Amino acid sequence: MSRARGVLGAALVALAALYAWWFGRDGQWVAVAVFALPPLLLALAVARGRIRAGFWAGLLALAWFAHGVMAAWTRPPERGPALAATALALVIVFAASLPGLRARFARKRA
Repeated sequence: MSRARGVLGAALVALAALYAWWFGRDGQWVAVAVFALPPLLLALAVARGRIRAGFWAGLLALAWFAHGVMAAWTRPPERGPALAATALALVIVFAASLPGLRARFARKRA
């Protein structure tokens, strides 16, 4: 497994754990399922070497980023977890994009 895929998997697991803690402490189990399950399933797909898992993780990370910014802006008591989710979403976007960026900008060897 490449380093980028390892970082991607770890960030997805961390985001799932953050969402499970954030929404689980208030007993919002539907929110836990909606928010924590997708990154956990994507982390499993990354670990199994599924090629499209990085694409879907990067795509969903845009929504997780937007949710984190919105929650940090509108709910001051939840600003800490919201900013942590925002930061993890950024890590996911960059880790998911890194293999493609490396391939695009790699030197052509003659």
